[in-house]
Amino acid sequence: MTELNKLTLADARDKLRAKEVTSVELTQSCLDAIEKADALNAFVHKTPEIALEQAKAADARIAEGDAPAMCGLPVGIKDLFCTKGVPSQAASAILEGFKPEYESTITSKLFDAGSVMLGKLNMDEFAMGSSNETSVYGNAVNPWRRGNDEAQLTPGGSSGGSASAVAADLCLAATGTDTGGSIRQPAAFTGTVGIKPTYGRCSRWGVVAFASSLDQAGPMTKSVRDAAIMLEAMCGHDEKDSTSADLAVPNFEAMLTGDIKGKKIGIPKEYRMDGMPAEIEKLWEDGQAMLKDAGAEMVDITLPHTKYALPAYYVIAPAEASSNLARYDGVRFGHRATLEAGDGITEMYEKSRAEGFGPEVQRRVMVGTYVLSAGFYDAYYNRARRVRALIKKDFDEVFAAGVDAILTPATPSAAFGLGEMKDADPIQMYLNDVFTVTVNLAGLPGISVPAGLDAQGLPLGLQLIGRPWEEGDLLNTAYALEGSAGFVAKPGQWW
Repeated sequence: MTELNKLTLADARDKLRAKEVTSVELTQSCLDAIEKADALNAFVHKTPEIALEQAKAADARIAEGDAPAMCGLPVGIKDLFCTKGVPSQAASAILEGFKPEYESTITSKLFDAGSVMLGKLNMDEFAMGSSNETSVYGNAVNPWRRGNDEAQLTPGGSSGGSASAVAADLCLAATGTDTGGSIRQPAAFTGTVGIKPTYGRCSRWGVVAFASSLDQAGPMTKSVRDAAIMLEAMCGHDEKDSTSADLAVPNFEAMLTGDIKGKKIGIPKEYRMDGMPAEIEKLWEDGQAMLKDAGAEMVDITLPHTKYALPAYYVIAPAEASSNLARYDGVRFGHRATLEAGDGITEMYEKSRAEGFGPEVQRRVMVGTYVLSAGFYDAYYNRARRVRALIKKDFDEVFAAGVDAILTPATPSAAFGLGEMKDADPIQMYLNDVFTVTVNLAGLPGISVPAGLDAQGLPLGLQLIGRPWEEGDLLNTAYALEGSAGFVAKPGQWW
């Protein structure tokens, strides 16, 4: 039983209930895998003592018959989630040494359900990035390779460490966050499943904020069934979060019938981008054929304001980041610059932020501060908010017309090489979010499902977008797509 780390959440849960394995054995298998995988740089704060302690407690709960679905299952936690007594840096130098005295609501829910924390996972600094190259810990590395090419590839971002760890079987699943595609894009790049629930479905309390009206936590897993199991444990109303929805949480796993007969799947013409790689185009067509064979009906739809989504997103998100990151000033916690004689409070702010924030975070804070400034607030920020409302209206009208879900590509390409974009215009990197940002702007649920390999043997994902609050129905459609695609490929172990 040396490869227990390769189990899915569902299989591991069933083996735990059948007393075939223990949580301690499962956890130790993952810890052993993590120790051999430093080359991936996925886990940045390892917590083996906490993990084994939680595993022993989980085994006791299972023995007593008091075992929720996630009990005893070892997971990784993105460094954006505050975990009591464990470094929670958001991959930024400005939070170096920060160990919260409290637990985020999401991790509290997982731990209350008996989940085991293996450690904290790498990410882009403050979740700002699409390649996990802005982290203070260094790059996370994708376990996949292009054929026999040894070039290291990005696992995507910002939840790159989470995606890499799940794809490499270092953990059974992981938490991620998604502000413009940061769960779905890394999932597509690594052949894993990632779901961003409806805005408000998962509490944001205790999650370091990037853009508060867009951020949403979700699970990153090895299968759609696993996503359903973990999502249920993460969801629920939280009085500490004013944007948390007070809605009952359904049993998402029980909704996975695979029956999508009669469902209407929207195919938006605006997602047929100029210059779209032929492999992405074919994958999309194949996905439509799979869903059609499963009994769904394809419907051509239009989302006319999609072309404005990226510009609107890159006004709204930096504006909210500028406001959120103003709290990091070197006064109360985190990094404080060494001051020289005669330096005052202003110099302390300036030096601490210059040393603590990386270039991408500085760029976005400057853009955000600019669009919020007196002379430009209406020209940029308010206009972007109006565009956002129009984007949401497009989706509302499509769903009102009877469409149940929307199928699109998840990313414009397979994973690219680390460092390949370093000399490119930042806009080129931002284009990685072209298929995903609309979902955040409209507050909708979206899921990425691995559906094929490109010519170089790298995974490609398809995205399904669902109606608000109907994650169960979305997961069922994804389950049908997953079954038809039959994606079982795994990266070869080179690390």
